[in-house]
Amino acid sequence: MSFASFCVRRPAFTTMLVMMFVVTGLFSFNDLSVDLLPKADPATVQVVLMLPGASPEELNSSVVEPVEQSLSSIAGIDEMNARIFEGQARVILKFILERDINDAAQDVREKVAQAMKDLPPEVEPPVITKVDPEADPVISFALSGPLGIRALTEIADKTIRRGIETVDGVGEVTISGGHMREIHVVLDVEKLNAHGLTVDRVRDAIVSENVEIPGGRIQQGDAELTLRTLGRLDSSEQFSNVVVATAAGTPIRLRDVAAVEDTTEEARTSAFFDGQRTVVMDVRRQSGQNTVQVVEAVRDKLAQLQRALPPEVRVTITRDDSNFIHASIASLEEHLLLGSLFASLVIMAFIRNLRVVFVASLAIPASIIASFALVRAAGFTLNSMTLLALTLAVGIVIDDAIVVLENVFRHMQEEGVPPFQAAIDGTREVTLAVVATSVSLIVIFLPVAFMSGYTQRFIYPFGFTMAFAVMVSLLVSLTLTPMLSARVLRSDGRIHRHGEGFFGRVDAAYRRSLEWSLDHRAVIVLVSAVVFASTFVLSRMIGRSFLPNEDMGEFQLVIDAPEGTSLQGMEKVVLGLTPKLKALAGVAHVMPTIFERVNHSHIFIELRPLADRALTQDQIADSVRTLMQQYPSYKPSVLIRTPLGGGESSFYPIQLNLMGPDLRQLSSYSLRVLADVQRMPYISDAKSAVNLSNPELRVAVDRQRAADLGVRISDLARALRLMVSGEDEISSYRERGERYPVKIRVREDQRSDAGAIGGLMVPSSRGEPVRVDNVAQLERGFGPTVIQRFNRQFSVAVFADIKPGQPLDAALRGITASARALNLPPGYSFKLTGQAKLLDETTMNMVLALTLASIFIYMVLAMQFESFVQPLVIMTALPLSLPFALLTLWLTGRVLNLWSALGVLLLLGIVKKNSILQVDYTNVLRRQGMPLREALVQASETRLRPILMTTAAIVAGLVPTALGVGAGAAQRADIAVTIVGGQSLCLFLTLLLVPVSYSLAEEGVARAKHVWRARVRGQAPAEA
Repeated sequence: MSFASFCVRRPAFTTMLVMMFVVTGLFSFNDLSVDLLPKADPATVQVVLMLPGASPEELNSSVVEPVEQSLSSIAGIDEMNARIFEGQARVILKFILERDINDAAQDVREKVAQAMKDLPPEVEPPVITKVDPEADPVISFALSGPLGIRALTEIADKTIRRGIETVDGVGEVTISGGHMREIHVVLDVEKLNAHGLTVDRVRDAIVSENVEIPGGRIQQGDAELTLRTLGRLDSSEQFSNVVVATAAGTPIRLRDVAAVEDTTEEARTSAFFDGQRTVVMDVRRQSGQNTVQVVEAVRDKLAQLQRALPPEVRVTITRDDSNFIHASIASLEEHLLLGSLFASLVIMAFIRNLRVVFVASLAIPASIIASFALVRAAGFTLNSMTLLALTLAVGIVIDDAIVVLENVFRHMQEEGVPPFQAAIDGTREVTLAVVATSVSLIVIFLPVAFMSGYTQRFIYPFGFTMAFAVMVSLLVSLTLTPMLSARVLRSDGRIHRHGEGFFGRVDAAYRRSLEWSLDHRAVIVLVSAVVFASTFVLSRMIGRSFLPNEDMGEFQLVIDAPEGTSLQGMEKVVLGLTPKLKALAGVAHVMPTIFERVNHSHIFIELRPLADRALTQDQIADSVRTLMQQYPSYKPSVLIRTPLGGGESSFYPIQLNLMGPDLRQLSSYSLRVLADVQRMPYISDAKSAVNLSNPELRVAVDRQRAADLGVRISDLARALRLMVSGEDEISSYRERGERYPVKIRVREDQRSDAGAIGGLMVPSSRGEPVRVDNVAQLERGFGPTVIQRFNRQFSVAVFADIKPGQPLDAALRGITASARALNLPPGYSFKLTGQAKLLDETTMNMVLALTLASIFIYMVLAMQFESFVQPLVIMTALPLSLPFALLTLWLTGRVLNLWSALGVLLLLGIVKKNSILQVDYTNVLRRQGMPLREALVQASETRLRPILMTTAAIVAGLVPTALGVGAGAAQRADIAVTIVGGQSLCLFLTLLLVPVSYSLAEEGVARAKHVWRARVRGQAPAEA
């Protein structure tokens, strides 16, 4: 008893077998977590190093370089980046995708701990987090209300931030636009000098008077008491009364030389929401965490925290990545349903028999729903890649059922066999073809195991989800479909026979074309060769990119005002731009944020929902670029966000890193490259990430003079940092269980220019304070605002975007040529990173995948057909799919990217399905004794209808996706358009080429056998 016969005769077993997978899939669906993309972010660990008041150059030499040296021995580092600002450095380590983040973080902690002993003692304890600081926030919210920025900052820091940081998966919560509460001791230099005091003396007095020291334990019989000295100052008045020194028996109190202010930190950041001042909180997830789960947990926690906030405080969610994810998933689900409906309607148009359509269409929900169980078992999420795989599978999973049903119905109508027997015979006849088409489609995803990097992370869940659906559809077509055919179909039912109506005319036209082709085989082979050769021309015409721009409903405008612009000046700039930006069509909200670099601002522009605006994201971004042409001094650039996320640098498709030992020379090189790039017609928003024009006041110490006066350079530098910067926390103040820093600095009017700085007093070993200008000269100069390092070298990056519709590879060739034209001396180099790096990685992986997929397809077909030649006949259709796929991309104005390349890979598995049907049935007829030519014509004509039906079903199932409608549709459309165009356009030629190739191959094999036999017969007499 055959398997088909067993399933037809055991309806309960067959039904429950399929239902077991379906029910498991239904329950698994509810347990699947949702995300935009598969987990593809590398393990990223950030090390924050603080040395208050230190210049970027000082931080680099004394702190960053020793730490990098220690970290460099950790295994699995892909990139090590450092960004060094005044007083702070961030070392960011990105590991290879295979590296476990917890192990990586532990290794980083150990290496940093080893390096700390070699760092200056003033370096604060490092902060190590498992978060990419350049990654986009997954959710942001703004606090506003009548309480004032100080009160709002207190609420944001002490209540909301602490609560949000307890949420699983949250990596970092940052506050922008807030001003933290601090106690400032504002010194009067003239009064200090009059009393002969130095800032060190004041600092030591405050530290010694504001302490709480445990004194041990006291035993009282059976009881024990803890002794504690309560010496903490608990009000600004008490700070003012601290005795700094005594002169002639009279105490000199702090109020005599300074004013104690309960105030906020120096304002270095601002944030606005549609022109209203606010405090913004950005939440970033830990590397590898699920975005939707983190956002939902943060929202729940925020709702709890809001109940404890004052009623006048408003919390507005300004950014929520889960919204786009949910919209994208909902759009995919809609396309999945519409694709299923369209595929079923196409079958109805061909067959016009509701019973047949019902049986065939059952394969779609059964295969798709059952796949959820395997998706969950594999540990995948319900993301764009897994749902896209199921959407693309709609037209494919119904193919096998169509082939089986069409053959069963043919047995019933043309041979008069009863439905029960027709179901058994018809299924048995096409089992090999159905298994061959399904298995050869599944094996195209085996090369995923040989891939690496982002490409592997994206294609792995896509490929295996598609394979799951195809495996279930194969099971359904060989079990449920014949069982239902035997019981649902009727002998008196009908589908259009060959020779009837429109399809009859199609059959007749195809037969005439096929017979002509078999008479003119050289013409068909020549035409096919020319078509395939056009692949190389078309590949140069369309260009390559990594990912297309996705309309995510948001982008950023980055501006840099001239160096030296104050915070107040920058606020005027962004507030002046806000109403102009908001007036642009399609813009909903404008949210400028000014960071520590007060001349640098990110203006977050949120667009109206996609359904409520006529313009695309790219069109609105162009409007912003046009507007900003009025302000060239702001160096504006528009950052279009990619679904991959990433920070400011990750938005740019083009990133050229120039590396070498001299920062100023690198800056010169970068400006030369930038000038070339800005002239390229396909480039936009080019900029160089270096600025060496930050105004500085340099203290050049006369070492001999300082030694003569007993002034140590370290004491002078420390005193100046304390008095001018005020960033050193000399003590702390506690109130209601909260701790606030106490900082010391001189009055603003006494540190506002070089003359005032020169008059400051610094300590001397001789006991008498010395004026700064007695031991040093003060000079004006310029230095770097920020220092960047890449893989332990100074680095200057040139960033650029490409204009919409332009290929990335052409832009990369241009910028690479510009970099090579520099003729960099020894010790200097350049490297393309970002999307350029990913493009090269993707290209290599896809070439590998196409090669291995072709080999695996051949192996599977050779095993199933027990032939070394016929698999080659079947695979003659594969090369023809490439030029037609590329032609489709060119006609639709698209480029070859990760998604369209994936479509080409899928075409390899889809296109040869038609060839298998032709070759398999030709073999059946030849085994029945039919001559070769007659078998080719009859087999091709008989299989024309299922070939047209399956092709139409695939195309119809992809139409909703190919139209590119809905959130996240731009990327999905590329793969769908590639498959639709490649499959449709190459269909007619492959229908002719395969029979021609079959006849040529059989004649060639027969001729080879004849020659071999003749040679053997000729050798036999000689040996005798």
